[in-house]
Order: sequence, then structure tokens, then C-alpha cells
Amino acid sequence: MKKEGIVRRGFAARLRRDMGENGGAYVLALGVLAYYILFHYLPMGGIIIAFKNFSPRRGIWGSAWVGFKYFEEFFGSFYFGRVVKNTLVISLSMLIFAFPLPILFALSINEVRSRAFKKTVQTISYMPHFISMVVVCSMIRLFTAGDSFIVQIMTLFGYNNTGANLLNDKNMFVPIYVVSGIWQNLGWDCIIYLAALTAIDPSLYEAARVDGANRFRQTLHVTMPGIMGTVVMLLILRIGSLMSVGHEKIILLYNERVYETADVISSYVYRRGLVQGDWSFGTAVGLFNSVINFVLVLSANAFSNLVAGYGLW
Repeated sequence: MKKEGIVRRGFAARLRRDMGENGGAYVLALGVLAYYILFHYLPMGGIIIAFKNFSPRRGIWGSAWVGFKYFEEFFGSFYFGRVVKNTLVISLSMLIFAFPLPILFALSINEVRSRAFKKTVQTISYMPHFISMVVVCSMIRLFTAGDSFIVQIMTLFGYNNTGANLLNDKNMFVPIYVVSGIWQNLGWDCIIYLAALTAIDPSLYEAARVDGANRFRQTLHVTMPGIMGTVVMLLILRIGSLMSVGHEKIILLYNERVYETADVISSYVYRRGLVQGDWSFGTAVGLFNSVINFVLVLSANAFSNLVAGYGLW
């Protein structure tokens, strides 16, 4: 007990000292803290409606308890296997193809010696990230139309062009989603890797050159180990969101013809929970999704600690 009291007094003393030296930073942090409390933590109390037959007239506490009724309904429905499969297919495709590319892109930019060329490439690659999702999806629809130049090029390589939009082909939805996602986020995602590259001690490169290492070996033995902590951290976070495919882009692109490969958990929750007004069912599916993501984060972090010796915690 005495030790705990000493620790608490020590923490309080450091906090008072820091507030005296950096009071403005703490004031700025209050707005961020208030945002997360109001819009992320307090709404978590609404999770309880996943176990109730929620009625807006009766409210959360007045609605009748139904236990795990909606979870059982989801697990036993036709849509369960389809939306889970589609979510994993899209997420794993993004993980396999979209996750490594920003790393390679950052390494390539880091090797460019012309500052003007480097800034031009970075600016061009960042721009798609700031385009509205609605505009991006409208562009995708235009580029995948039956008479678009992309479809004409695909036809030259053997694609059976029926004149319909590629988004009406269930086998093309996932490739379109992944490729457009890479185009939109490649430049933005590489920023954190570029920041990590600037933190590498230049003397390590000098030592490698003295030892006779060429550019490739410097990248392999100096650069990659220098950013590996950042890569592992982002990989763990990405694995932790495998079950979370955003519904905005899916809803703006899909239609009834491609539900078989395009319908994911978030779009199913949108249709069932918001469009049909079945709030309790939608909350139950969303809670299931969050629990799986939480387990994935814990598992990925434990595996990283076991294999690499470090993780998020």
C-alpha cells in the first residue's frame, strides 16, 4: 500500500510539472478527449439493445430482454456464411495486395535524389485520398462502363465484353474494389513509412557502405530493420480490422446482381439495421463483428511478440 501511495504521488507530481510546462498541449488534448468520450465511449452503452427487442417508444431500458435471440438468428441465416466469406475475401485481398505496396512505394521514393521529382510524385500520389468517396465511386462507374477505354483494353486481352458495366459482373467486383482502393490510398498510406525512414541513423548507411554493401543490401540490412517496428504495428492494426470492410464504398458500388460476392457484414447491417429498421439485429451483428476484430488484434499481437519479440504491447 505504501509503495502504491508513493507511485500515485510521483505521478501527480509529474502531471503538475508537465501541466506547468506544457499547459497549452493539455488544453488542446481536452478537445480530443471530449470527442472520444462523447462519440465513442458513451454510445457503447447502446450495445445492450443487441440483447433486447428494442423499441424507440419504450427506449433502451424499457425494451424487453430477448437474450441471444438475434445472434442465433444471424448465425442460422442464409446470409451468415455469405457475408462473412465476402468480408474475409475482400479484407484478405486488401491485406495481401494493398498492404505491401505503400512500403515498396516509400522505399522507392526514399531512393530518389531529385527533390523536385520526389515532391511531384508524392503530391500526385496523395491527391486521390482527398477525393470524396462519392466522386471516387462515380469515377469507378464511368471507368468500368461497357464502352469505357478500360473495358476496351480488357477486351483486347480476351475479356468477354457484353457491353454491360463491369460492376454487374460478380467476378469483377473484388478486383475493382481492391485496385481502386490501392489507387486511392497508396500515397497516403506511405506517409508513415516515409516518416519512419527519416528516423534511421545515417551513420548506419555509412557503416554499411564501408563494409561494401550496395544499395540493395543497404535497403535489406539497414532500411528494412529500421522500419520493421512500424510495419509490424500497422500490420497488427490491419489484421485487427479484417472483419471491418467499410459499407460506404460497397453500397455505392454494388447492386443485386453482385450480392453473391459484394455483400459484406457492414452492408448487410446497413440494409437490415437502418433500411429495414431492425436496430437490435443490426447491433447484434455489429457486436459480433467487433468481438472478432478484438480477438484478431490480441492474436496478432501475441504472435508478433512470440515470433518477432515485440508488438503493440
